[in-house]
Amino acid sequence: MSKTKKIIIMAGLVLLLAVTAVFNFVLASASSQPGEDVSAANYFTSYRNERNTTRNEELLQLDSILESSEAGSESYEEAMALKLQIVGMMERELLLETYIKSIGYPGAVVSIGMDSDNVNVFVNATELAYDDFLTIYTILTEEAGCAPENVNIMPINSENS
Repeated sequence: MSKTKKIIIMAGLVLLLAVTAVFNFVLASASSQPGEDVSAANYFTSYRNERNTTRNEELLQLDSILESSEAGSESYEEAMALKLQIVGMMERELLLETYIKSIGYPGAVVSIGMDSDNVNVFVNATELAYDDFLTIYTILTEEAGCAPENVNIMPINSENS
């Protein structure tokens, strides 16, 4: 595949991503009414839905690159590696969310950084008891193998839930 063709494909994918982001913003703005309170449960559901939508779009774009590239080419190998990285992140996030839900926090979202080793956990609670914080921290560091300095655990104020 020629370099020009690769550039055209990548530019098209970037343009598609930008258009998707604009539509997402417009639709999100249109769906929320002024003065509407978003409960914590809605926050976690919305976050998961948005994350899944974004990841599915990324995977579709990578699939199109894989289909248009020859197996063994540089662009094919890069797209395959990125796809495997995204799938691995999705599995780790789901596993960690399940662990946290099992200790009594059904409203929890885990976000693993793509370009960093940061792992952010948002828990549906006004405050976290020390024991719960320690349990979540232990799950992240021991069960998931996250470096302690990269773990961020944040309670989300849940007055509306």
